[in-house]
Amino acid sequence: MKHLEVVAAIILYDMKVLCVQRGQHKLEYISEKYEFPGGKVELNETNEAAIRREINEELQMNIEVISYFMTVEHQYQDFSITMECFKCSCETDKVVLTEHINYQWLPVEELKSLDWAAADIPIVNNLTGVDGGTILR
Repeated sequence: MKHLEVVAAIILYDMKVLCVQRGQHKLEYISEKYEFPGGKVELNETNEAAIRREINEELQMNIEVISYFMTVEHQYQDFSITMECFKCSCETDKVVLTEHINYQWLPVEELKSLDWAAADIPIVNNLTGVDGGTILR
């Protein structure tokens, strides 16, 4: 089974978190689900460089990586991932979608209102937990 090393950005702006929606996919269980933006880490690339590159490619945004947030290990039906998640900031809320079909800037307390990809649910749960509000500080 294929295993992917990926990164995800928890992008913060004006006390809100960026959530992006995947388009149609041949794998129904990830089709049109919300996720934290990011992607695959390339050979000899650091996680921080990968997240900056992916966000620039997918959303035409420049971000600053603030700190490591958490690691998610997830087994989907057809592949598995190790996802390193980072708290990031940006200077504007302007987003240009090149791969996703929708986006929303939401306060932490509203994150659970979206239909998330399974691998992203642990991040949502961590953000919205008892200490979740500290992500915005």
